[in-house]
Amino acid sequence: MVCKSCTMSTAAESADVGELRRRKASIDASSEHEDVIEETVTSPKTRKTYGRTKDGTVFTVPTTHDMVSQLLDPREPKNLSDAIVLAVLAGHILALYFLPESMKKPAFAFIFLFWRASYNLGIGILLRLQSNDNKLVAWAKKWNLFDNPSSGKNPRPWLYKLLKRELEIKIPEDYEFEKAPIEYNTWLVFRRLVDLILMCDFVSYCLFAIACAHLPAGESTYVTIARWFFGWLAIGFNLWVKLDAHRVVKDYAWYWGDFFYLVDQELTFDGVFEMAPHPMYSIGYAGYYGISALAASFSVLFISIAAHAAQLAFLVLIENPHIQKTYDPPTRKSEVPFRPRVHNLLGIKNIDLLRTVDYSTFLVLVLVALLAFATPQTPLHQTLFFSLALILRVWYNVGLGIILTRQSNSKAWTRHFLKVGDTPEEGWRQWKGYYHITQSLCYATFAAACWKMYSAPVDWNYGFVMLRHVIGTSLIALQIWTAVSIYDSLGEFGWFFGDFFFDQEAKLTYTSIYRFLNNPERVLGTAGLWGAAIITWSRSIFALALVSHLLTLGFLQFVEKPHMQKIYGQSLRHEAGLTKFIKRSLPPPVAEWQSSVNKVMDDTSNFVEDFLDAARPKLAAGVSTIVRDTTALFNKYPARLTLTKLSPDLAGFDPKHYSINVEGEASGSSALSERASGKEGTAGRFPNELKTMIFEYGAPIKVKWRAPAIHGKKDWIGLYMVADNRSREITELSSLGRWIPTLPGQFDSTTADRGILTWDQPVGDSGSDVDLVSGEMEFSGDKLWWTQGVFEFRYHHDGNHNVMSISQPFEVHINRFDYNGVEADDETTVQQAVESALLPVVQNCLDRDPDIAPSTPAEPFGSHVERHGKYPKRLVYAVQQMFGVELMPTVVSADGNVRNLAWRICNAKKAIVPYSMSRSRGTSTPDEEEVCASP
Repeated sequence: MVCKSCTMSTAAESADVGELRRRKASIDASSEHEDVIEETVTSPKTRKTYGRTKDGTVFTVPTTHDMVSQLLDPREPKNLSDAIVLAVLAGHILALYFLPESMKKPAFAFIFLFWRASYNLGIGILLRLQSNDNKLVAWAKKWNLFDNPSSGKNPRPWLYKLLKRELEIKIPEDYEFEKAPIEYNTWLVFRRLVDLILMCDFVSYCLFAIACAHLPAGESTYVTIARWFFGWLAIGFNLWVKLDAHRVVKDYAWYWGDFFYLVDQELTFDGVFEMAPHPMYSIGYAGYYGISALAASFSVLFISIAAHAAQLAFLVLIENPHIQKTYDPPTRKSEVPFRPRVHNLLGIKNIDLLRTVDYSTFLVLVLVALLAFATPQTPLHQTLFFSLALILRVWYNVGLGIILTRQSNSKAWTRHFLKVGDTPEEGWRQWKGYYHITQSLCYATFAAACWKMYSAPVDWNYGFVMLRHVIGTSLIALQIWTAVSIYDSLGEFGWFFGDFFFDQEAKLTYTSIYRFLNNPERVLGTAGLWGAAIITWSRSIFALALVSHLLTLGFLQFVEKPHMQKIYGQSLRHEAGLTKFIKRSLPPPVAEWQSSVNKVMDDTSNFVEDFLDAARPKLAAGVSTIVRDTTALFNKYPARLTLTKLSPDLAGFDPKHYSINVEGEASGSSALSERASGKEGTAGRFPNELKTMIFEYGAPIKVKWRAPAIHGKKDWIGLYMVADNRSREITELSSLGRWIPTLPGQFDSTTADRGILTWDQPVGDSGSDVDLVSGEMEFSGDKLWWTQGVFEFRYHHDGNHNVMSISQPFEVHINRFDYNGVEADDETTVQQAVESALLPVVQNCLDRDPDIAPSTPAEPFGSHVERHGKYPKRLVYAVQQMFGVELMPTVVSADGNVRNLAWRICNAKKAIVPYSMSRSRGTSTPDEEEVCASP
């Protein structure tokens, strides 16, 4: 059950004039109405669908049907796998009937968790392997599953006949087992496994709910009716979501078909995909909560929440990386955008207590927390904390709203800082700190007021106590998710109202949560406040939440909406995806009535606006949202090899017949001269005459090997630090992905095979008493160590860690930049020298990929530099070793090209060591020098 809503295209959407905070600097105008990346899926039956495998093979995709109808519809043909699935389901039902009452709940809880783990963990691992290494198809090839026995290559004719019969029964019209590509046949076998797991997952959940179902003691008739009404309504809604989603994505996306092959058609998404992000994984689980209500069981509710969380983790860890890799490949930016600030404020990873804003915020929050915990929960203290929270809420919404309105009308905030001699950028920086501290204080005092009003339940099972806490926590989580989605879509420029301060021709963006809602803060942005009110069950907190919500609505209407109309005008869309979907779903009489109501509301709104404009009041409010910056998932799956003892099959293999030669790009001459520090004796200050191999940091390294012609088919070569292994006969550590097999296709991993250049080339006139073969491979990218040190390659025998040969040790070195060697008559010359020295290092750090690495100092980096944190981390390490300047990885992404990065290094060096770059070499003071010219 796959949701690809984030990868498929939707119809162009317009948006409401009240559209809020969807602006983002440097978004291309042509993409402002594009919500998602296009994906292709099967089209209606009247048209043929063409599939394309990874090797370019084009084939006609046969028509398939959904799982439930194929399995339960007696008119559909059945096969052995259907019988197995039905038998397993029948076994579950019989177990519920025959198990004793005391065993039913724990037994079916275990059974459901087993099938849920099989789904999210088991299927997730298989899909990850298929996405990264085409592993499932490789296994099918290795086992000759689809090779015709008449060719003599298939050792299991019975399995071939079974698979042929099973698959052809299910697709009788336009499918031929022998002619279909191996990728398609593998997908068909995979989906039969998926059918078993998904059906058992759902049925075991329902049986667990039945085992837990009961009528709570003392429950009133009205509550029972409400519970059943909500339960069946949620189940019906869930059923509609699944059916409508399947209507859109068909079997191809439902069964993760794009992990195996792609189809050459496109589809515009509508229906449920306009309602919510990832509808099959978000609102598509509403039925779980409906069943929990019918069962009246918190056990069912909690296991539903756990299952839903596991499904969302499956989306984040399995589907999203594949979607990004398949439909959003690296691209090169057309230009490097101007960014007012690199060191962002929001997010845990950006907290810097050496920065005034962060230090002040930290102190204030600690003081509020100490006051909340240290003072008693008396009516006086409750009143004080309530009053403080209310005052700060009013200041946050009204006070900051007035400031923003004046900034929008007359640039009052910017004018103030220009008046005192500062720059507009300094005014923007001060505003961000001002807003950040106020927002943090507003929510901290609200939380403190909630703490003062909250009393821990004596009996969690009494009444709706447990339910209140579950609902309240869910609403708080919803607000946090909304804030994160808003921040991901807008960045800090939009979060801090950047278009009130800069006229950069910013464009609206309709991605992430703004694809579905024009103003997510209008409802979802205050959900956590209502959640806290439900948890505390305090009238004061309910009143505070209501006031906060009303002030938020006022801010949206009287501060953001006028400014948005002024700067974006007609580019604002009138309806979001959810609004359009609801209007299309209304019956004609209701739609006409709704249109009349809209007209009345618009006329009334225009009258009120004209009245307010005439009176010129300055009303303000703010957006009550909080943000939690999530760390990007760094997907790295190194191959791990098992340690084994010396194998008996080493007999007959002489290590002297194995050899490894290493070739790389030699580092500069300074690598050896830097070893002489002046602390040595006289004889030790001169370089050794030995030709020590010293290679450039990050440059590809070629390995040429020789071995007997009868060498192991799974021989492999790994890269290690010299000091990591004590033994020369056996390797004691895992290679952590830094290895390449000598022959391709032996480990069923395209990642492992990446780097093989040649293999098993006969060696003529080798002078040896056995026939030798040779090969060549190249270690680059993730298969290198991204640090300085001394390394060696080890040749291992037949998939084990038995060492047959070790290369000559070599050093990876980063040359220090010599400022004294630059004729620095002006700062521009120094910067150009830094650019020239930095460019090859940047190219190495970006794997010399033409889609990512620049060819000139002014050429922008590819988009993967922002997407994957490994590239900036490689580069900041090299900059620190080369120039002695320590930078944050975010600086690399922000600068965007070598020229900007060189300019930053020059100015940083100037600030840190003021005399090192001076023309006088120390004869003048820092005040007499000029910093490097800005690019």
